[in-house]
Amino acid sequence: MKLIDRYILKRYFLTYSALFLMFIPIGILVDFAEKNQKMFDNHAPTEAIVKYYANFVVHFANILFPIFLFLSVIWFTSKLAEKTEIVAMLSSGISYNRFLRPYFYGATILSLFVLVMGMFVVPYSSGVYNEFYGTYLSPNLYSKGNKLYNQINKNEYIYVSNFDSNQNEGANFVLERFNGLTLTDKITASNIQWIENDSVRTYRLYNYTHRKVGEREDIYEQAYQKDTLLNFKTTDLLPIEYAAETKNFFELNKFIAEERQKGSPNVRIYELVYYRRWAAIFNVFILTIIGVAVSSVKKRGGMGVNLAFGVLIGFSYVFFERVFGIMAEKSGITPLMAVIIPNVMFALLAVYMIRKSRR
Repeated sequence: MKLIDRYILKRYFLTYSALFLMFIPIGILVDFAEKNQKMFDNHAPTEAIVKYYANFVVHFANILFPIFLFLSVIWFTSKLAEKTEIVAMLSSGISYNRFLRPYFYGATILSLFVLVMGMFVVPYSSGVYNEFYGTYLSPNLYSKGNKLYNQINKNEYIYVSNFDSNQNEGANFVLERFNGLTLTDKITASNIQWIENDSVRTYRLYNYTHRKVGEREDIYEQAYQKDTLLNFKTTDLLPIEYAAETKNFFELNKFIAEERQKGSPNVRIYELVYYRRWAAIFNVFILTIIGVAVSSVKKRGGMGVNLAFGVLIGFSYVFFERVFGIMAEKSGITPLMAVIIPNVMFALLAVYMIRKSRR
């Protein structure tokens, strides 16, 4: 590795680390100032708070990673351009492609680091973050849900008007079984309660009614109280927004396969999380190239213009990624395409800008 490579790589990683170390403490202070009263009111232990903020750093850094990377590349490359170091490099006979080589080295190292973090470390930290949030900051956020519906396998659907995981109780329970499009069974109960048992999933139903749909007439079974085995977990009666974010690479693969097998309508959400983790590799290269293209040419407004333009592009990148993510959840676009399209858009922008700056 040549001296120029070591010089640019050093600036690449040092600037990124400096921005990270500068903004993370600010984020912690702002978060603590906003939430400390709730922590004390809900008697959060010191050990849990320390653990929360240790994982908050990872969670927060993962969300702002594209902005940190983009700003760091623009910052140190603009400094090189202001001091005419880039002009000196190119005047000495180094081609523009050769000048870009250390940036690609840095992007390769950082993308591998981000991939490992996203597959294994960030899911664990997100789980700790969400658990603390649901326990001490908003106790009812994850423990209770209203009007909850889920498909537990290909032919069975469940519904409760509300469910409390602390008590393992729900109200207005409905379970429907289908054979294709034909309803075969319907179980209803005014209340459902899970009876804790390690080996089987036993539930106690109150004001129990079981309707078996016949060809000519239906058969009804009724009881004030009935204990029965049902093929679902209590977690199937809770909101699932964070189910995928807290699973590592192997757990997520297994989880998606299980959800596909039972025909879950939420598979698209889980697949979107899966593809976004892999897309982090390309994010690093795209943002690095655009950052170099924006800042490698000295401008009249100086670094301020480069940073302003960089922030605009960085937030636009995050915005389009979120928009296509929502489209994947709500419309016909596939999760894979929702991840590919914004990356292709900004990859084409990166190619155009780097060619323009090369001239």
